[in-house]
Amino acid sequence: MAVFNAPDFDNHEAVVFCNDAETGLNAIIAVHDTTLGPSLGGCRFWPYENDGDALTDALRLSRGMTYKAALADTGRGGGKSVIIGDPRRIGTPALFRAMGRFVERMGGAYTIAEDVGTSPADMAHVHQETKHVAGLEGGSGDPSPATALGVFVGIQAALKHQRGDDDLKGVTVAAQGLGHVGWDLCNRLHQAGARLIVSDMRDEITSEATRQFGATAVGIDTIHAVRADVFAPCALGGSLNDRTIPALKASIVAGSANNQLAESRHGDILAARGVLYAPDYVINAGGIINIAHEGVAYDQAAAFAHVARIGDTLGQLFKRADTERLTTSQMADQMAREVLARAAGRSLAA
Repeated sequence: MAVFNAPDFDNHEAVVFCNDAETGLNAIIAVHDTTLGPSLGGCRFWPYENDGDALTDALRLSRGMTYKAALADTGRGGGKSVIIGDPRRIGTPALFRAMGRFVERMGGAYTIAEDVGTSPADMAHVHQETKHVAGLEGGSGDPSPATALGVFVGIQAALKHQRGDDDLKGVTVAAQGLGHVGWDLCNRLHQAGARLIVSDMRDEITSEATRQFGATAVGIDTIHAVRADVFAPCALGGSLNDRTIPALKASIVAGSANNQLAESRHGDILAARGVLYAPDYVINAGGIINIAHEGVAYDQAAAFAHVARIGDTLGQLFKRADTERLTTSQMADQMAREVLARAAGRSLAA
Protein backbone atom coordinates (compact mmCIF):
# COMPACT_ATOMS: atom_id res chain seq x y z
CA MET A 1 0.00 0.00 0.00
CA ALA A 2 1.71 3.17 -1.23
CA VAL A 3 1.60 6.30 0.93
CA PHE A 4 3.94 8.93 -0.49
CA ASN A 5 2.92 7.99 -4.02
CA ALA A 6 -0.77 7.69 -3.20
CA PRO A 7 -2.96 9.87 -5.47
CA ASP A 8 -4.38 11.74 -2.48
CA PHE A 9 -1.09 12.29 -0.63
CA ASP A 10 -0.59 16.07 -0.60
CA ASN A 11 2.58 16.72 1.38
CA HIS A 12 0.90 15.51 4.55
CA GLU A 13 3.01 16.25 7.59
CA ALA A 14 2.28 12.91 9.29
CA VAL A 15 0.41 9.70 8.56
CA VAL A 16 0.30 7.36 11.55
CA PHE A 17 -0.89 3.75 11.43
CA CYS A 18 -2.33 2.60 14.75
CA ASN A 19 -2.76 -1.01 15.84
CA ASP A 20 -3.81 -2.42 19.19
CA ALA A 21 -4.21 -6.19 19.00
CA GLU A 22 -5.92 -6.48 22.37
CA THR A 23 -8.88 -4.26 21.45
CA GLY A 24 -8.89 -4.87 17.69
CA LEU A 25 -8.08 -1.26 16.90
CA ASN A 26 -6.79 -0.60 13.40
CA ALA A 27 -6.73 3.12 12.66
CA ILE A 28 -5.00 5.83 10.66
CA ILE A 29 -4.32 9.37 11.84
CA ALA A 30 -3.48 11.84 9.07
CA VAL A 31 -2.17 15.34 9.83
CA HIS A 32 -2.16 17.39 6.65
CA ASP A 33 -0.99 20.88 7.58
CA THR A 34 -0.40 22.77 10.82
CA THR A 35 0.58 26.16 9.36
CA LEU A 36 -2.43 27.82 10.98
CA GLY A 37 -2.25 25.86 14.23
CA PRO A 38 -2.52 22.33 15.65
CA SER A 39 -4.73 20.09 13.54
CA LEU A 40 -8.32 19.36 14.46
CA GLY A 41 -10.58 16.81 12.83
CA GLY A 42 -13.11 14.11 13.54
CA CYS A 43 -12.65 10.36 13.88
CA ARG A 44 -14.58 8.32 11.32
CA PHE A 45 -15.42 4.70 12.25
CA TRP A 46 -16.32 2.75 9.13
CA PRO A 47 -16.12 -0.85 7.77
CA TYR A 48 -13.82 -0.03 4.86
CA GLU A 49 -13.43 -2.77 2.29
CA ASN A 50 -9.66 -2.60 2.55
CA ASP A 51 -6.81 -0.64 4.12
CA GLY A 52 -6.23 1.32 0.90
CA ASP A 53 -9.75 2.75 1.00
CA ALA A 54 -9.21 3.77 4.62
CA LEU A 55 -5.96 5.51 3.76
CA THR A 56 -7.56 7.33 0.83
CA ASP A 57 -10.36 8.56 3.08
CA ALA A 58 -7.94 9.73 5.78
CA LEU A 59 -5.75 11.59 3.28
CA ARG A 60 -8.65 13.25 1.48
CA LEU A 61 -10.52 14.17 4.64
CA SER A 62 -7.47 15.62 6.39
CA ARG A 63 -6.60 17.78 3.39
CA GLY A 64 -10.19 18.95 3.27
CA MET A 65 -9.96 19.84 6.95
CA THR A 66 -6.92 22.05 6.30
CA TYR A 67 -8.76 23.99 3.61
CA LYS A 68 -11.97 24.01 5.63
CA ALA A 69 -10.21 25.44 8.69
CA ALA A 70 -8.39 28.01 6.57
CA LEU A 71 -11.52 29.43 4.94
CA ALA A 72 -13.52 29.20 8.16
CA ASP A 73 -10.91 31.25 10.06
CA THR A 74 -10.63 28.79 12.95
CA GLY A 75 -6.93 29.20 13.70
CA ARG A 76 -6.49 25.44 13.42
CA GLY A 77 -4.79 23.06 11.01
CA GLY A 78 -6.20 20.05 9.23
CA GLY A 79 -6.20 16.46 10.42
CA LYS A 80 -8.46 13.43 10.43
CA SER A 81 -8.53 9.90 11.78
CA VAL A 82 -10.31 6.77 10.64
CA ILE A 83 -10.95 3.53 12.50
CA ILE A 84 -11.43 0.45 10.35
CA GLY A 85 -14.34 -1.82 11.31
CA ASP A 86 -17.99 -1.95 12.31
CA PRO A 87 -18.51 0.36 15.30
CA ARG A 88 -21.53 -1.67 16.42
CA ARG A 89 -19.37 -4.78 16.67
CA ILE A 90 -15.98 -3.61 17.92
CA GLY A 91 -16.59 -0.07 19.19
CA THR A 92 -15.84 -0.80 22.84
CA PRO A 93 -14.70 1.64 25.53
CA ALA A 94 -11.36 -0.16 25.58
CA LEU A 95 -10.89 0.41 21.85
CA PHE A 96 -11.57 4.13 22.19
CA ARG A 97 -9.16 4.34 25.12
CA ALA A 98 -6.54 2.69 22.90
CA MET A 99 -7.28 5.30 20.25
CA GLY A 100 -6.79 7.98 22.89
CA ARG A 101 -3.34 6.67 23.67
CA PHE A 102 -2.32 7.00 20.03
CA VAL A 103 -3.71 10.56 19.90
CA GLU A 104 -1.74 11.38 23.05
CA ARG A 105 1.46 10.20 21.35
CA MET A 106 0.91 12.90 18.71
CA GLY A 107 1.87 15.45 21.36
CA GLY A 108 -0.94 17.89 20.59
CA ALA A 109 -0.39 17.99 16.83
CA TYR A 110 -3.83 16.40 16.39
CA THR A 111 -7.04 16.96 18.33
CA ILE A 112 -9.71 14.33 17.80
CA ALA A 113 -13.50 14.83 17.69
CA GLU A 114 -16.54 12.83 16.67
CA ASP A 115 -17.46 12.04 13.07
CA VAL A 116 -19.44 9.38 11.21
CA GLY A 117 -19.65 6.29 13.38
CA THR A 118 -18.49 7.96 16.59
CA SER A 119 -20.22 10.02 19.27
CA PRO A 120 -19.48 12.39 22.17
CA ALA A 121 -19.82 9.36 24.46
CA ASP A 122 -17.08 7.58 22.51
CA MET A 123 -14.89 10.68 22.75
CA ALA A 124 -15.34 10.59 26.53
CA HIS A 125 -13.55 7.24 26.55
CA VAL A 126 -10.81 8.71 24.34
CA HIS A 127 -10.57 11.59 26.81
CA GLN A 128 -9.56 9.19 29.57
CA GLU A 129 -6.21 8.82 27.79
CA THR A 130 -5.64 12.27 26.28
CA LYS A 131 -6.68 15.87 26.74
CA HIS A 132 -6.56 16.44 22.99
CA VAL A 133 -10.28 15.86 22.43
CA ALA A 134 -12.98 18.29 21.28
CA GLY A 135 -16.75 18.12 21.08
CA LEU A 136 -17.23 16.46 24.45
CA GLU A 137 -20.55 16.56 26.24
CA GLY A 138 -20.56 19.62 28.47
CA GLY A 139 -18.39 21.52 26.00
CA SER A 140 -19.76 22.76 22.71
CA GLY A 141 -21.83 19.58 22.45
CA ASP A 142 -23.15 17.95 19.30
CA PRO A 143 -21.72 19.89 16.31
CA SER A 144 -24.56 18.81 14.00
CA PRO A 145 -26.81 21.87 14.54
CA ALA A 146 -23.88 24.17 13.74
CA THR A 147 -23.06 22.20 10.60
CA ALA A 148 -26.70 22.33 9.52
CA LEU A 149 -26.81 26.10 10.08
CA GLY A 150 -23.77 26.54 7.85
CA VAL A 151 -25.36 24.51 5.07
CA PHE A 152 -28.60 26.46 5.45
CA VAL A 153 -26.91 29.85 5.02
CA GLY A 154 -24.81 28.32 2.23
CA ILE A 155 -27.95 27.36 0.33
CA GLN A 156 -29.22 30.90 0.80
CA ALA A 157 -25.93 32.28 -0.57
CA ALA A 158 -26.16 30.02 -3.62
CA LEU A 159 -29.73 31.11 -4.30
CA LYS A 160 -28.73 34.76 -3.86
CA HIS A 161 -25.88 34.38 -6.35
CA GLN A 162 -27.92 32.50 -8.89
CA ARG A 163 -31.28 34.29 -8.58
CA GLY A 164 -30.55 37.50 -6.70
CA ASP A 165 -32.89 36.45 -3.88
CA ASP A 166 -32.23 34.09 -0.96
CA ASP A 167 -35.91 33.54 -0.07
CA LEU A 168 -36.51 29.81 0.42
CA LYS A 169 -40.30 29.91 0.17
CA GLY A 170 -41.37 27.52 -2.56
CA VAL A 171 -37.81 26.38 -3.26
CA THR A 172 -37.56 22.59 -3.67
CA VAL A 173 -34.62 20.93 -1.93
CA ALA A 174 -33.73 17.27 -2.41
CA ALA A 175 -31.93 16.14 0.74
CA GLN A 176 -29.90 12.94 0.53
CA GLY A 177 -29.41 11.53 4.02
CA LEU A 178 -31.31 12.29 7.22
CA GLY A 179 -28.68 11.84 9.88
CA HIS A 180 -28.24 14.46 12.60
CA VAL A 181 -27.12 17.15 10.16
CA GLY A 182 -29.54 16.25 7.38
CA TRP A 183 -32.50 16.20 9.76
CA ASP A 184 -31.65 19.53 11.36
CA LEU A 185 -31.11 21.07 7.92
CA CYS A 186 -34.51 19.84 6.75
CA ASN A 187 -36.12 21.29 9.85
CA ARG A 188 -34.58 24.70 9.11
CA LEU A 189 -35.57 24.50 5.44
CA HIS A 190 -39.14 23.50 6.32
CA GLN A 191 -39.47 26.41 8.72
CA ALA A 192 -38.23 28.74 5.97
CA GLY A 193 -40.95 27.51 3.60
CA ALA A 194 -38.95 25.17 1.37
CA ARG A 195 -40.49 22.06 -0.21
CA LEU A 196 -38.56 18.91 0.68
CA ILE A 197 -37.80 15.68 -1.11
CA VAL A 198 -35.85 13.27 1.10
CA SER A 199 -34.12 9.90 1.08
CA ASP A 200 -32.44 7.78 3.71
CA MET A 201 -31.56 4.13 4.17
CA ARG A 202 -33.94 4.02 7.16
CA ASP A 203 -37.59 3.93 6.14
CA GLU A 204 -38.75 5.00 9.59
CA ILE A 205 -36.76 8.23 9.30
CA THR A 206 -38.14 9.17 5.90
CA SER A 207 -41.65 8.37 7.16
CA GLU A 208 -41.11 10.76 10.05
CA ALA A 209 -39.87 13.43 7.64
CA THR A 210 -43.01 13.11 5.56
CA ARG A 211 -45.07 13.51 8.73
CA GLN A 212 -43.17 16.43 10.28
CA PHE A 213 -42.08 18.34 7.20
CA GLY A 214 -44.61 17.30 4.58
CA ALA A 215 -41.68 15.90 2.63
CA THR A 216 -41.86 13.52 -0.30
CA ALA A 217 -39.77 10.39 0.22
CA VAL A 218 -37.90 8.72 -2.66
CA GLY A 219 -35.32 5.96 -2.94
CA ILE A 220 -31.67 6.53 -2.08
CA ASP A 221 -30.67 5.61 -5.64
CA THR A 222 -32.96 8.18 -7.26
CA ILE A 223 -32.83 11.26 -5.00
CA HIS A 224 -30.13 12.90 -7.13
CA ALA A 225 -32.33 12.71 -10.23
CA VAL A 226 -35.55 14.29 -8.93
CA ARG A 227 -36.71 17.69 -10.14
CA ALA A 228 -35.52 20.16 -7.53
CA ASP A 229 -33.90 23.56 -7.27
CA VAL A 230 -31.22 22.36 -4.85
CA PHE A 231 -29.63 18.95 -4.37
CA ALA A 232 -28.25 18.63 -0.81
CA PRO A 233 -25.96 15.62 -0.35
CA CYS A 234 -25.89 14.96 3.40
CA ALA A 235 -24.72 11.34 3.51
CA LEU A 236 -21.30 9.87 2.69
CA GLY A 237 -18.99 11.19 -0.01
CA GLY A 238 -18.70 10.44 -3.70
CA SER A 239 -22.33 11.23 -4.50
CA LEU A 240 -21.32 13.42 -7.47
CA ASN A 241 -19.87 11.04 -10.02
CA ASP A 242 -20.11 9.85 -13.61
CA ARG A 243 -23.42 8.12 -12.92
CA THR A 244 -25.24 10.77 -10.94
CA ILE A 245 -24.15 14.06 -12.51
CA PRO A 246 -25.73 13.42 -15.93
CA ALA A 247 -29.05 12.75 -14.17
CA LEU A 248 -29.00 15.89 -12.01
CA LYS A 249 -31.92 18.24 -12.56
CA ALA A 250 -31.07 20.68 -9.78
CA SER A 251 -29.19 23.85 -10.68
CA ILE A 252 -27.52 24.09 -7.24
CA VAL A 253 -25.61 21.46 -5.26
CA ALA A 254 -25.19 22.42 -1.61
CA GLY A 255 -25.00 19.85 1.17
CA SER A 256 -23.13 18.73 4.27
CA ALA A 257 -21.38 15.57 3.03
CA ASN A 258 -17.59 15.48 2.85
CA ASN A 259 -15.81 14.65 -0.41
CA GLN A 260 -18.95 15.04 -2.51
CA LEU A 261 -16.95 15.00 -5.75
CA ALA A 262 -15.91 11.43 -6.53
CA GLU A 263 -12.96 12.94 -8.43
CA SER A 264 -11.80 16.54 -8.78
CA ARG A 265 -12.75 16.52 -12.49
CA HIS A 266 -16.40 16.23 -11.47
CA GLY A 267 -16.26 19.86 -10.36
CA ASP A 268 -15.43 20.77 -13.95
CA ILE A 269 -18.33 18.66 -15.22
CA LEU A 270 -20.78 20.36 -12.88
CA ALA A 271 -19.61 23.78 -14.03
CA ALA A 272 -19.91 22.78 -17.67
CA ARG A 273 -23.51 21.75 -17.02
CA GLY A 274 -24.27 25.13 -15.43
CA VAL A 275 -24.69 23.70 -11.93
CA LEU A 276 -23.61 25.99 -9.09
CA TYR A 277 -21.63 23.85 -6.65
CA ALA A 278 -21.02 24.98 -3.07
CA PRO A 279 -17.67 23.31 -2.26
CA ASP A 280 -18.25 20.83 0.52
CA TYR A 281 -15.47 21.84 2.87
CA VAL A 282 -16.63 25.46 2.74
CA ILE A 283 -20.33 24.94 3.29
CA ASN A 284 -20.04 22.20 5.92
CA ALA A 285 -17.53 23.98 8.18
CA GLY A 286 -20.08 24.85 10.86
CA GLY A 287 -19.20 21.92 13.08
CA ILE A 288 -15.49 22.61 13.12
CA ILE A 289 -16.14 26.31 13.74
CA ASN A 290 -18.34 25.45 16.71
CA ILE A 291 -15.72 23.11 18.16
CA ALA A 292 -12.97 25.71 17.62
CA HIS A 293 -14.90 28.02 19.94
CA GLU A 294 -14.55 25.59 22.83
CA GLY A 295 -12.63 26.93 25.76
CA VAL A 296 -13.05 28.00 29.34
CA ALA A 297 -16.27 29.85 28.47
CA TYR A 298 -17.98 28.50 25.36
CA ASP A 299 -20.36 31.08 23.89
CA GLN A 300 -22.84 29.45 21.54
CA ALA A 301 -24.17 32.77 20.25
CA ALA A 302 -20.67 33.86 19.22
CA ALA A 303 -19.94 30.45 17.69
CA PHE A 304 -23.14 30.42 15.64
CA ALA A 305 -22.56 34.00 14.51
CA HIS A 306 -19.18 32.81 13.22
CA VAL A 307 -20.90 29.87 11.47
CA ALA A 308 -23.32 32.26 9.76
CA ARG A 309 -20.35 33.93 8.04
CA ILE A 310 -20.12 30.82 5.83
CA GLY A 311 -22.76 32.47 3.67
CA ASP A 312 -20.56 35.54 3.16
CA THR A 313 -17.53 33.37 2.34
CA LEU A 314 -19.48 31.45 -0.28
CA GLY A 315 -20.87 34.65 -1.75
CA GLN A 316 -17.33 35.96 -2.25
CA LEU A 317 -16.19 32.61 -3.61
CA PHE A 318 -18.98 32.47 -6.20
CA LYS A 319 -18.21 36.01 -7.39
CA ARG A 320 -14.48 35.38 -7.65
CA ALA A 321 -15.05 32.12 -9.51
CA ASP A 322 -17.12 33.99 -12.10
CA THR A 323 -14.63 36.85 -12.38
CA GLU A 324 -11.54 34.64 -12.60
CA ARG A 325 -13.25 32.02 -14.76
CA LEU A 326 -12.58 29.15 -12.41
CA THR A 327 -14.91 26.46 -11.16
CA THR A 328 -16.12 26.96 -7.62
CA SER A 329 -14.10 23.95 -6.43
CA GLN A 330 -10.95 25.40 -8.00
CA MET A 331 -11.71 28.78 -6.46
CA ALA A 332 -12.16 27.28 -3.01
CA ASP A 333 -8.78 25.56 -3.20
CA GLN A 334 -7.14 28.77 -4.39
CA MET A 335 -8.66 30.86 -1.62
CA ALA A 336 -7.57 28.33 1.01
CA ARG A 337 -4.03 28.25 -0.39
CA GLU A 338 -3.97 32.06 -0.24
CA VAL A 339 -4.81 31.95 3.47
CA LEU A 340 -2.08 29.36 4.12
CA ALA A 341 0.48 31.31 2.06
CA ARG A 342 -0.22 34.54 3.95
CA ALA A 343 0.14 32.72 7.27
CA ALA A 344 3.44 31.22 6.17
CA GLY A 345 4.67 34.59 4.87
CA ARG A 346 5.17 33.42 1.34
CA SER A 347 3.68 34.26 -2.04
CA LEU A 348 1.20 31.83 -3.53
CA ALA A 349 3.51 31.27 -6.47
CA ALA A 350 6.23 30.05 -4.12
